Amino acid sequence: MPHASDYAPPALLRSPHLQSVLGSSALRRRRGRQALAATGAVTTAHIIDAGDGVRLQGLHSAMPGQSPRGLALLLHGWEGSADSSYMQFTAARLLARGFEIFRLNFRDHGDTHHLNEGLFHSNRIDEVVAAAGEVARRFATRPMVIAGYSLGGNFALRVALRAPDVGIPIARVAAVCPVLDPARTMDAMEHGLPLYMWYFERKWRGSLARKRKLFPQQHDFDDKVLGLRMRPLTQWMVERHTQFGSLDNYFEGYSIAGERLAALRVPASILMAADDPVIPVAGFHSLHLPPTARLEIAEHGGHCGFLENWRCDGFAERWVADQLDSAMAPAMAPSPALA
Repeated sequence: MPHASDYAPPALLRSPHLQSVLGSSALRRRRGRQALAATGAVTTAHIIDAGDGVRLQGLHSAMPGQSPRGLALLLHGWEGSADSSYMQFTAARLLARGFEIFRLNFRDHGDTHHLNEGLFHSNRIDEVVAAAGEVARRFATRPMVIAGYSLGGNFALRVALRAPDVGIPIARVAAVCPVLDPARTMDAMEHGLPLYMWYFERKWRGSLARKRKLFPQQHDFDDKVLGLRMRPLTQWMVERHTQFGSLDNYFEGYSIAGERLAALRVPASILMAADDPVIPVAGFHSLHLPPTARLEIAEHGGHCGFLENWRCDGFAERWVADQLDSAMAPAMAPSPALA
């Protein structure tokens, strides 16, 4: 099983910014599509009832003619989607290990803005927990495991915290560069390389503009609102579309920093990069984790990059597949093509 200490990218590929940018590049998205297509899996779209009238969409992939050994629920990062490169690479690796896969789109991610009137925000954990439960019922293969990247890693860990109490049979959770302390993440983006703030602002503005076009009666904000920077735009959203009242309360609502993960009853693995330019690594050193949780911090990797070579092969996807496969019994060797 690979560990963070095993990750050693070529010297010219060690820049955290290069890792982060290449990790979400068009080249890597194309290679992710190719990797998933090469498995021969059959993929179908599903609408999931997430309770209270909320509908979420996701993609189920399974190998034809094979009985799956387990079910893996995969969660993407903010303004990513079920078709993000890391989601497709991870799906390909897990399919090769005998899993069936469900890649869930959060509200307003992917081509799903039309499914719900209300805006996505990071405290919509209830609907993601409900969706996880519905996926577990609809595709009853056991064991069930869950993994997420960035904000998806945050959601995956929060789902795992709730899972035993609501009857979702999660055997293991894996998270890559999860958002830990949202307030510190906002600070890091505001004081870091402007590229990241520009990227997320551009993506979020586009999402909000699409929502306004679909539901003009519900969302009548003007272009001045769309022109706000990240912090005031988030505050606008919190004050008008949540019950949190303030930005601090909103950030606190989905923080998993400090002792918040100490109550985890699901075995957990967390992979973080010491040089992540978006999520500060300092908070991970003060995490209080139960004995069944393991934190691994690699020296390099950027934000959800962890590229191993210039072909954009990913260490993180291989690490996730091995961590989730460890919940299986008996273990099965990975396909040589993906090892």
